Amino acid sequence: MLIAGEASGDLLAAELVTALRGKLPSTFHHPPSSPVFFGAGGPKMSAAGVVLAFDLTQHSVIGITDVLKNILKFRRLFNQLLALAIERKPDVIIGVDYGGFNLRFGQAVKRYVRDNPFSQWDPKIVQFVSPQVWASRPGRADKLARDYDLLLSIFPFEKEWYAKRVPSLRVEFVGHPMMGRFTNDDLRLTRGAASDASIVNRQSQILLLPGSRKGELQRHLPVMLAALKAIQERLPATRAKMVLPNPALMALAKSLGANLEIQIGELPWALAESDVALASTGTVTMECAFFGVPTVTLYKTSWLTYQIAKRIVTVKSLTMPNLLAGEPVYPEFIQNEATPENLSRAALELLQDGAHRQQIKAQLAKIITTLGEPGAAGRAAAAILSLFP
Repeated sequence: MLIAGEASGDLLAAELVTALRGKLPSTFHHPPSSPVFFGAGGPKMSAAGVVLAFDLTQHSVIGITDVLKNILKFRRLFNQLLALAIERKPDVIIGVDYGGFNLRFGQAVKRYVRDNPFSQWDPKIVQFVSPQVWASRPGRADKLARDYDLLLSIFPFEKEWYAKRVPSLRVEFVGHPMMGRFTNDDLRLTRGAASDASIVNRQSQILLLPGSRKGELQRHLPVMLAALKAIQERLPATRAKMVLPNPALMALAKSLGANLEIQIGELPWALAESDVALASTGTVTMECAFFGVPTVTLYKTSWLTYQIAKRIVTVKSLTMPNLLAGEPVYPEFIQNEATPENLSRAALELLQDGAHRQQIKAQLAKIITTLGEPGAAGRAAAAILSLFP
């Protein structure tokens, strides 16, 4: 059973399923020729052969305000999946990212097992992509250690962090999955094509990456569009493109006034030809880093979520390349600092300061070397199957 609630997790789960199919031994309950995968996720999981109870990626939200607005819906979905797990009794339950939901789900399954000792069902519980317990609420690590059999990490520092905090929890660093995705020769040739030391005298390309959730788009896009207008007033030849994960978000973007080229998916190609990106903090910033794209990051959320977050978040940055580098490689603007003036000023500096661009690219290249070799999904599958001697 697999559960993924966001577009990035949907892709990661689909890759994992493909890897598991290739490695699945004959020790499971089902014939090795016909492994059974089910759960909740998105279209990529479905295409990989996972039988979905529903598309959980359509309900993705972030922040306490959005969660509270949808709490009854999420409780219903949660209970539906828990009932499905109890009915189907899978050998292993794999949560893929989506930590807030998946950690509670794993705990609920283990609670059921403890309360029903005669059911003879005790599935292995796995989390693929660590929740950011090292950034806030580190006590969640103790709950992971209590209920989880395996945590699969995609960032190199996490294994040591858990070893110090909860040494009883098995943590395996499998590498970052994007290291195995972007290997096409054309992409490698295109990567860095926009890396001229100075691009003031030619037409530059800016990429807008406002996020993959409705709420993120609603909060980020107006600020990004205003920043883009200011940039184009200074550099009229600047072109712009936006990448979104699905047509529904494209329709929303147009309703918010986006009058520019909008591309659905195919982010690598867009990054490979971009000079600068304006991006929400999160998964996409690592893809910006992989392609060596100088990026200005931002995040805006509800007032309540921000008030809670600033009291519990302990890391100095929400942008993962900055955390991995231990310094502010990407300019970052959070909440009230995420203004069109700040974004445009930072982006113009990245476009016009050739030495700064080259420094950022060198820092990004160093970060990428720490993320492991291609094959994260295969290593994750092998670690999961090792739970079944």
